[in-house]
Formats: sequence, structure tokens, C-alpha cells
Amino acid sequence: MIKANDPGIKSWLDVDPNHDFSIQNLPFGIFKTNSLSPRVGVALGDNIIDLVALSQLGYLKPLNFDESTLSSSSLNEFMLLGKGVTRELRNRLSFLFNRENDELQSRSTHISNCLVPIEQATMMMPVNIGDYTDFYSSIEHATNVGTMFRDPNNALLPNWRHIPVGYHGRASSIILSGQDIHRPKGQQKPNENEPPVYGPCRLLDFELEMAFVTYQGKALGQSISTAEAEDYIFGMCLFNDWSARDIQKWEYVPLGPFLGKNFASSISPWIITLDALQPFKVSGPVQEPKVLPYLEYTGEGNYNIDLQVDLKTENGDVNTICKSNYQYMYWNMRQQLAHHTINGCNINVGDMMASGTISGSTPDSYGSMLELSWKGTKPIKLSDGTERKFIQDGDSVIMKGAASKDGVRVGFGSVETKVLPAI
Repeated sequence: MIKANDPGIKSWLDVDPNHDFSIQNLPFGIFKTNSLSPRVGVALGDNIIDLVALSQLGYLKPLNFDESTLSSSSLNEFMLLGKGVTRELRNRLSFLFNRENDELQSRSTHISNCLVPIEQATMMMPVNIGDYTDFYSSIEHATNVGTMFRDPNNALLPNWRHIPVGYHGRASSIILSGQDIHRPKGQQKPNENEPPVYGPCRLLDFELEMAFVTYQGKALGQSISTAEAEDYIFGMCLFNDWSARDIQKWEYVPLGPFLGKNFASSISPWIITLDALQPFKVSGPVQEPKVLPYLEYTGEGNYNIDLQVDLKTENGDVNTICKSNYQYMYWNMRQQLAHHTINGCNINVGDMMASGTISGSTPDSYGSMLELSWKGTKPIKLSDGTERKFIQDGDSVIMKGAASKDGVRVGFGSVETKVLPAI
């Protein structure tokens, strides 16, 4: 077992047992304050551990860290050090903040120098994202969409059960939680018998997803196997893949998503390491027919992560409209990465790969408005008396996620984005 994952460890910091950022979590992010330049931090309860300060005070000396790696404005330099260093650092932080250890606990001046209250910090994009791939890996979501738009008896396309379907998306428009977006504009074809029209998207949607971030991969021409995949995955975050359904419907044949997707995708600011999620591994759905050998894997491939979507109206009214779980994914991360590289595609440090919409088998677990309102035919009633078929101007979408087991909670925080009118 990874030392930092020991459920028996308690921190000498006051951390609520229900807090997302437990001592067994220790997620990584980039933050700054009015007096501190951007740097790598690790969340613990309501505080951020300033790794630059901790290093300057000598507490990371056993790990021989170059301070410039920690004073960077992205996690990319740190991730270049690889999974072994990430694991050593989490273990070291777990040891320093364990209530059974007095090394840092007894030094109040050092504590005040290396801890920053989260409310005093400004979170920044954690990763310099070089490339972004979006998968389509929830069988419930794919079946729902196929049922709505094609033949219910043949909802899945012939390739779906054989390969983790994906497409190359736009990395430049991935934004951080808290940044508002404007309703996108583009061509739509609301009437099949009339020419297309141009204007603001009418069917704006969210997609409940999670994304993983990679370490440096192999050289061009080499593949990463399912057995190796976890060594190349740094961690995960929440991912809202905004979608303009009407724009997408008109444009996607024959080359797939374009303007209906590339206007914005929102992520949460903290990257939860794959190591921290290890205790929450579970088996995924049975895959039939049997996958090709390069997609086979041993052990448990999915993670039991509860997910929730809230819709907040402009007047502040909040409604939970979806409760899902990452364990529903038909294709897992190991298979996604193996498939992505089977042709020799090279993966670089900081690449991001999203899961695709995460839907369960019950209507309350559907991960998009398209499904929740069943293409607008079943409006969602909100507590303020209004209804929603799709996302309106002034609405905010809030996604949350957390894994819990043996009294330990490892959470992702949240990703929140408000929709402003088109410009």
C-alpha cells in the first residue's frame, strides 16, 4: 500500500472528516496570492501547503528538489520528474502533516510560513495543456444519444464496443473553474426543409466528464500498453465539456465535433493523483464482445467516484439535477491511453484526455441536459418554479466529485461556470 493512502493517518491540522482535501488526498495545483508569485501547492483541508516555502525551510531536502520546479506557473515541470517523485512527495507530505510526527508540527513559525488559507489564494490553470482528446466511453450515454437521433434498435454504431471512440479537441479553450463563458454563435438548421441559419446557440448543454493528465509519454512510433498506462497518468480533475447541440448536429457529418465543442471546456483547479485514487478502484462493466488483445487488462480498471451536477439560476436558486458515478465508464483510462497510442501517437507531459459524458442507467444519473430533458421533451422543473430544457443565460453549472471508503474522503472540489449572453 502507498504510505500516504493509509486510512489510519490523521493530520495535526484541523481537517473536517467530510472535507474533499483529506490528508489521504493531497491534490496538486498552482496558486498565487497578493504577495506570492505562482507556484505549486498541495491542498490539505482549508489550507494550501506552499511547496516552495516548505522546500526553502529544508523539509523537502530528503527528496533533493530543485526549487525552480516548484516555483513554476504550471505543474508540467514537476510532472516531468515522473510518477516515482510524485509518490515520494505525497508520502513525505503525509509524514510531515501526520499528527504522530513532530518534525513540523512543533514549529509554529515554519507552519505559518508554509501554509496559505485557501480563501486567500487565487487558483490558476494547473497544467499547460499541449493536446486534448475527448473520448465517448459511457455506454449509457452513447445508447441514449443513439436512441434519440438514430435507430433505438441499433443505438450504438458498429465500432463502439470494439474501440474507445475519441476525437482531437481544442486545448486552447479549456478554462478554469470560475471563468464565465458567453453563449456561442454559429450555424444551425432548426428546420430540415429550410436552409441553415446563423445566430446564438439555442440548445446549450453541459457534459459531465472527468479528465486525466499525462506524464511524459514514449517517443513517436511507440505504444503504451494497458499494463503500463497508469505509470503515464499523473491524475484527474472534473471536466465540463460544454456543447452547442444545435451547432453540433448540423456540422458533425462527416468529420465530427468542431464549433459545437471548441468554444469552451471547464476544469476544476486541483489534480487528484492516480495514487490517491488507488483505494477506490473497482471493476468496470463486462465488455462484450471480447476486446482485442491490446485492449485487455488485468485487475480493476474503474474508480468509484460519486459525481453531482447542480444548476444555479441567476437568482441564486440551486438544484441538483444529476447524480452519477465514474465507475459506469465502459472504457477505462488504461484502455483509452493504450488505444490512443497503439498507432504510435506520442503523448507529452500535460496532455489532457476527457472521459466523455458520464451517464448511468437511471434518468437521474444522465450526464447532460440532452439526456435529462430527453432532447427537450421532458423539461426539468426547478425549485423556483421555472423549467429547463437546456442551459439559459445567467445559469451556472456546478460539478462536484468525491470518492469515499473506510472513513476516508478523497474529493475533487468543484468546477463552476456561468453562462453569459452571446456577444
